[in-house]
Amino acid sequence: MPTEPRLADGIRLAVTTFTTLPVRTGRVDRAAAGTAMALAPAVGALLGAFLAAVLLLTAALAPPLVAAGVTVGLGALLTRGLHLDGLADTVDALGSYRRGAAALEIMKKPDVGPFGVVALVVVLLLQAAVLAELAGRSWPAALAAVAAATAAGRLGVALACRRGVPAARPEGLGALVAGTVGPVALVVGTAAVALLAVPAVPGRPWQGPLAVVAALAVAAGLLTHVVRRLGGITGDVLGATVEIVTTLVYLGLALSG
Repeated sequence: MPTEPRLADGIRLAVTTFTTLPVRTGRVDRAAAGTAMALAPAVGALLGAFLAAVLLLTAALAPPLVAAGVTVGLGALLTRGLHLDGLADTVDALGSYRRGAAALEIMKKPDVGPFGVVALVVVLLLQAAVLAELAGRSWPAALAAVAAATAAGRLGVALACRRGVPAARPEGLGALVAGTVGPVALVVGTAAVALLAVPAVPGRPWQGPLAVVAALAVAAGLLTHVVRRLGGITGDVLGATVEIVTTLVYLGLALSG
């Protein structure tokens, strides 16, 4: 396939996978999926910049915690809540202490168990708390922080889709994207997101990049555990990775402020 059409298909797939923007879907195959997963951090950065603008504008009219709640809710709306759903399903499966097919069966159930509920509450509370704190920072710092954290969450997906990581099922999103991202894309993506995070903590240019790298390191460890328990990645695992990495980066930025 020519490079330009493949790039266009990858961009469309990245946008439709990570946002609700009404973009016409192009070719959907593993080549396009690899491009889409490599470009996921860029989509995350743009989404994060928009959410940062919403946070700052709302904070000018309402208390910071209200602005943070609106931003968290809008972020879920603009991603169809799929990442939060993936987080709940993944935590329920891991919390069951089952392995392989038995754990995957739990992930397929439409209900949310107690482990999933707790994970959702904790993640949403932490994100809202940090966003409320970020609303009080200068707009360049707040913009960089939200954009970098949102981009890092999607970079976590690229990390989960790196070569050598299998899919847990022979069908579904996990099977489409597993093993499609090469090391060059990961290195470039990590460098770009780390650079984006530099202005996030005024006076500490190293803190933002450190938060990004630390969150990705934790995600890599968690992914190793998930692959051991489930046999590979699934779409739910990718959604959980987005929320976990995003939240960890937020925490790293808040604790340094």
